[in-house]
Amino acid sequence: MEIQGICPIAPAVYDDSGAVDLRDYRNCCEKLIALGAQSLTLFGIAGEYYKMDECEEEILIDATLEVCRRNSASCIISNTKHSTESALRRAKRIEESGADCMMVLPPFFLKPGGAALFEHIDELCDSVKIPLMFQYAPDQTGVSIAPDILVKLAQKHANLKYFKIECKPPGAYVSALMKQLPSGCKIFVGNAGFQMIEGFYRGASGVMPGPSMPDVYRKIWDALLAGDNREAQRVHDKLNALLNHIRQNVEMIIHFEKRILKRRGLLQSDYCRKPGFVSDPVYDRMFDELYNMIQEEFR
Repeated sequence: MEIQGICPIAPAVYDDSGAVDLRDYRNCCEKLIALGAQSLTLFGIAGEYYKMDECEEEILIDATLEVCRRNSASCIISNTKHSTESALRRAKRIEESGADCMMVLPPFFLKPGGAALFEHIDELCDSVKIPLMFQYAPDQTGVSIAPDILVKLAQKHANLKYFKIECKPPGAYVSALMKQLPSGCKIFVGNAGFQMIEGFYRGASGVMPGPSMPDVYRKIWDALLAGDNREAQRVHDKLNALLNHIRQNVEMIIHFEKRILKRRGLLQSDYCRKPGFVSDPVYDRMFDELYNMIQEEFR
């Protein structure tokens, strides 16, 4: 299935004891698709993949594919393994699962660069036939990659079709890629969609935000597609006011995205595995005020 539009990161869903709640996860994913998500992305940074063990990852791969297939949504699964050897094994598992796309997060623990990083991505592209998406997130990973490196990889590998760009600022990087990538490649905006309108103007094909408000992102995106830029900007201004508060770091936005999901009845528990963000009365008060503004845009 073609990847486009609103492709949120699937949340990590736990019960109040911190155990993966598979039933609630499936229910939540179904509701996200019903609210306008066109794809679901498993093991994104906002999905707390780094706090899961391998057996939990395995059952979530199957559960996500099941929900996406049943609801005619495409499924993206991120390959977050740090060694090339383990990443190649995970790539085969993702392909065999039936996923529509594998997203590749470059290994960043020891921040390989140059030839080592190129070879890692090169081998992953060679290892599978399904489409790949490269996630460029230098603020989260500390790994910087020049656009021409990604262009070179895309020219070599026809299955490297998608690019999630979330550097800061992303605009010039997106435009540089758009000018050089082979025909048919597509770019997606990350960073919670802060710059999704600018990304659209620069030719992006979609946005990959957190999971709590796919209907709001879909309203903005559909307005852009319809040429109603004023409506898109109106809703996006409300969204960015909330994001500016809750996205001061990764753990903070995960905490508040789960609070939104629970408040909206999309999941039963907003438990986040430890260590994580701890809120206080001022954070909470500001969140409540901004949430009251954005909820007017919910379906």
